[in-house]
Amino acid sequence: MPKLKTRSAAKKRIKTTGSGKIRLQKSSKQHLLINKSKRQKKLATGGIATSKGNEKQIKKMIPNG
Repeated sequence: MPKLKTRSAAKKRIKTTGSGKIRLQKSSKQHLLINKSKRQKKLATGGIATSKGNEKQIKKMIPNG
């Protein structure tokens, strides 16, 4: 049986919490920040939990994570 390989793109962007939930980085915090309001930038910090539908697909991408 071949080894299960982790998707490199997924391992760079996705973190798993201690309880097993999956957290993603919110968008809109990388560039063009001078045009965005302070509130918009503040709300984009931190992470966001994924939905149950996405969770199955993500767990396939990170089998050992």
